[in-house]
Order: sequence, then structure tokens, then C-alpha cells
Amino acid sequence: MAQANKQDVILRGLVCGGEVSLAVAETTQLVNDAIRIHGLSALSAAALGRTLTAAAYMCSSLKAERGALSVTVKGGGVGGNICVSGDAALHMRGYIDEPQAFLPPNARGKLDVGGCVGHEGTLTVVRDDGDDRPFVGTTPLVSGEIGEDFAAYFAQSEQLPTAVAVGVKIGKDGTCLGAGGVFMQPMPGAGEESFRFVDETIGKFANVSSLMEEGSAASVWAAYFGGEAMTARRPVYKCNCSRHYIEGLLAALGEGELRSILAERGKVEVHCHYCNTDYVFGPQDVEALLLARKGEEGAQRGTDE
Repeated sequence: MAQANKQDVILRGLVCGGEVSLAVAETTQLVNDAIRIHGLSALSAAALGRTLTAAAYMCSSLKAERGALSVTVKGGGVGGNICVSGDAALHMRGYIDEPQAFLPPNARGKLDVGGCVGHEGTLTVVRDDGDDRPFVGTTPLVSGEIGEDFAAYFAQSEQLPTAVAVGVKIGKDGTCLGAGGVFMQPMPGAGEESFRFVDETIGKFANVSSLMEEGSAASVWAAYFGGEAMTARRPVYKCNCSRHYIEGLLAALGEGELRSILAERGKVEVHCHYCNTDYVFGPQDVEALLLARKGEEGAQRGTDE
């Protein structure tokens, strides 16, 4: 199937007579957008891409329209930390500290994602279901391979045993040829047979990235599970920053701090790690921002009176 004709999607539904929640994610474009935005090496793309895929799956579970989620992976590997954020609309974004990380292939001749991420550290999830009471869960990394680490997180932090397979395949030209994941979660009260099905089936997706390169989430669902998914949603790489948003953050610093930065550097610069964008505010920009801020404060005082 031609890559140009494919779209990312997360398919969700129930299998095993409704006893297992299943999701099949195709995230090739998401990873390619991350590669383009951050100039990622193959190794960094694989590590960040797997994390983006798992986080997108988690975001597809958010119930509230205002729901949001962030994932931080700190493992001490050559790639540094990985940070990914998303929301209930499946607007995903992320970055890795070392976008050009490199290691030789591992013992299986594959990209050494475990070495890139590191093995001694934590995976932290902050989930806001829209009620302004974020849930924070942190678990030790198992292998740094991301899939196993998320499986451990689900089991330990959320008490939801979940089989996870995620993968990213990078071509010789540095683009992502296929990326995606399969997530299988037995429902409360599921029988032994359903748990056995999950254990036996998840191993078939060690090459999930190749399956996405050769087919699609829909073809994987049909070939391995039969029937049709109940829902289909499309994750996209989208940062929520803007110049207007950054102006609000700067205004919150206060006039004294802004003028101090101007005096020292001649400008105020803000870098968004998620979309790799630099926002630069010269003296005139800062003066206009402060003037607008004073106008807003004056109007607010008039309203209060």
C-alpha cells in the first residue's frame, strides 16, 4: 500500500466475547512528523515514536473533552529524557533530549531502543480526566524498550494488566516506513481463556511496524481478530503553542523580569521543545505586550469598581 495514501488511525473495540478491550494503532505519519520537526536520527525516531504511539493509545481512552495526558521517560540512556503530551482530541506532540542519538545495532541487529532510553529510571504519566485533579503514576523502567515499560506501568500503577506491542521501522532514507501498536486489556471479570488468548496473541506483533508498512491497522485487525472495530479515531501531531500563548506566559513574568531580560540580552526568546519553534520578542514587541497588559488590568479594575 502506498504510504501517501495511508492515514494514521487508532481502532478500538472488544474481542473474546467482550472480555478483552483491543486497540490497534497505526502511527506512521505521526512519527514522520516528529522526524521532520525535530530532525531525528533513526534511533531517536524509534524511541520517541514508540512513546508517541503508546501515549496516543492512552489519550484515546480519555473520557472528558478537556482530558489531557503527559508521559515522561527518564532512563539515563544516550537519548536523554523523552517527553510526550496529548489530549482527548488525539493532538499529540513530543520530543527527545538528544534528537541525533546513535548506538550500534543491538544483538538482534535491530535499533537499540533500550540503550537509547536507558534501563535505570522511571516512566511517569500525568493524566487529567478533565476534573482538574490529575492522576500521577510513576513506575520503574523494565527494559527501556517502551512497550514492556508501558505494560509494567499499566499493571503496577493503574492495576490494569495490559499486553503492549509497539514498533517503529525506519528506512535507509531516514523516514518512517511503518509504526504502530497493539494493546490488549482484559476487562474486569474476564475468564482464564481470555487471559490465555491475550498472552498467546500479543507475541505475534513483535514485528508490528512491518505489519503497518505492508498493510494497515484495519488489515491487522481483520487478519488477527476478525470482525470490525467499534471506533476509529485519527491521531495527529499538533502542538498547542502559539505566539499569542507565549505572550500570555511572558506577561505573567511581570514588567520587572521582562525588562531585566531585555537589558541583559536585547531580546526575549522562548523555545517550544514540542514543535521546535523559537519565539523572539524584541524591545518593541515587549513594550507592546506590557502596554496591552496594562490596558487589560485597567479594564479589569474598572469592571471590579
